[in-house]
Amino acid sequence: MPSINSPLGALPSRFRRQRVLLVGCGDVGLRAARLLGGRVNLIALTSTPARVPALRQAGIRPLVADLDRPSTLRRLAGLATRVLHLAPPARVEEDGRWWHDARSLALVRALRQRSLPAAFVYGSTSGVYGDCGGARIDETRALRPDTPRAHRRVDAERTVRWLGRAGVAVRILRIPGIYAPDREGGTPRERLARGTPVLRAEDDVYTNHIHADDLARACVAALWRGGTMRAFHASDDSEIRMGDYIELAARLYGLPMPPRIARDEAQARLPLSLLSFMGESRRLDNTRLKRELRLRLRYPTVATGLLPAA
Repeated sequence: MPSINSPLGALPSRFRRQRVLLVGCGDVGLRAARLLGGRVNLIALTSTPARVPALRQAGIRPLVADLDRPSTLRRLAGLATRVLHLAPPARVEEDGRWWHDARSLALVRALRQRSLPAAFVYGSTSGVYGDCGGARIDETRALRPDTPRAHRRVDAERTVRWLGRAGVAVRILRIPGIYAPDREGGTPRERLARGTPVLRAEDDVYTNHIHADDLARACVAALWRGGTMRAFHASDDSEIRMGDYIELAARLYGLPMPPRIARDEAQARLPLSLLSFMGESRRLDNTRLKRELRLRLRYPTVATGLLPAA
């Protein structure tokens, strides 16, 4: 019973009464909320009171609480029947445990105080695998994070699986680079305008992508579909190197091609934040996403998604 408006098709009436808690209601969370609107009761956790009017206008019930202040999360216990957790870990933990995600731990502890949700979807990162040397990998690949950020995501995955052992249908989406023309910083336009170099072909790395709309659809699908304690690559079908991706965008936007440089020169010229993405190469197999979550990608490759919709 597919529908052109919903990745789930028409939801049975019992689903419309369910309460979905959005934790981390940024761009992707709001896109997921639009897909769910009218079929469920939506609740969004926000630590910013100024966001309350905008969330209400979007048809979402705001709940002011802070993942960094666990005492404010008590009202979450028994509140929702399904949870979508997209909030990132803090950059640095106060106790010095750089690998720890205290936010996810605080959320899980709050939810365990009363009746548990039926499903819990966590938005992780494909960075949990570390560098795979360009290999094509599925979700059974061992986790070998190389960066503090990826270590914190591995810790968060471990924490949310605690809910799975308590009977909650836990699904983990391992997310690569998110893009969309209508997303702030969602395309390489600004990078191309600055003339930022890319690696020469012999040094280049494979990079993975997902359009923000397809990611939101994957989030919604995972709220109802998929086995428990299951991870999914929320990635499109592209198998493209980073420099080729940037050059593709240049052609689509009619902008100058970026210069190609050797890795040694890149390490001297580019910021560490950018270099970290150039140090890992992998190709994500998304078979499980399409087969088990039954998600049909609207933007199967970056070539179909970089341009604004007509």
